Parts: sequence; C-alpha cells; structure tokens
Amino acid sequence: MKHILNISCQTSALSDLRAFLQQALGSSLLTEIEKHQVTLAVEEVCANLIIHSHGCNPQDSIQLEVKDSAEKLIFEISDQGEAFNILDYEVPDLKKVMIEKRKGGLGIILVKKIMDEIEFESKNGTNTCRLIKWFRS
Repeated sequence: MKHILNISCQTSALSDLRAFLQQALGSSLLTEIEKHQVTLAVEEVCANLIIHSHGCNPQDSIQLEVKDSAEKLIFEISDQGEAFNILDYEVPDLKKVMIEKRKGGLGIILVKKIMDEIEFESKNGTNTCRLIKWFRS
C-alpha cells in the first residue's frame, strides 16, 4: 500500500504530518512503541528540511510517500531545497554538547538509531531521503 502527503514548509504543518503518519501506520505490523519511534524519525527529517533547507517558506513543500510491504516500511521524503545528505552527518561529541548546554543537533542521531536503513539521493534538483524500517518477527 502507498500513502502520499504534500506538506507546506512551515512548522505548523508538522501536526498534519503526525496525523498522516498515525493513519498510514495504523494497520502496519509495528508495535505501538515502534510507530511512535518511526513517527519521531520522519518528523525530525521533515522538520530539519522545513527549517534548514527551506527557511520555513510556506511557498515550498515537501512530499512524503509511505510504502508498506510485507517485509518493511519505506518513507521517501522528497524536496527541491538545499541538499542535506543525512549519511554525511557527523555525530557531535555528546560531552561537548552537554558542557555547552547546546540545544538541537541530536535529532539525526535518533533517526539513525530508530531506522534500519537510510538512503539519500539528489537528482535533477530533487533530493530524496529514504528511511527504511524492517518488520521483525
């Protein structure tokens, strides 16, 4: 099954994203905890795109496509903003972050821990971040 959502690049659209994910994940084989974790990971990537790649410009949009198969869930997040390859992200020194009492910068760590696979591609001006979660038996 496939679900598609286009959201405006403003942080207020994240509530629509959560509602969409709740519906799309409703019949999946994930546990309730896994559904919340996956929602957090997808929301983190989308929020980063909205804020950092699009500067909260409501004229821009992001497309989320959820593909559900018997073995896995695939979340494809596509946009035409400034490319950010999540795979190139270097994990900050957590001790340094704590000492500096810096806020932010840790969401990508969560995404990498929650999702089983992450892919990134940029082609013809479109960036796609693919988050994959395998079903466990």
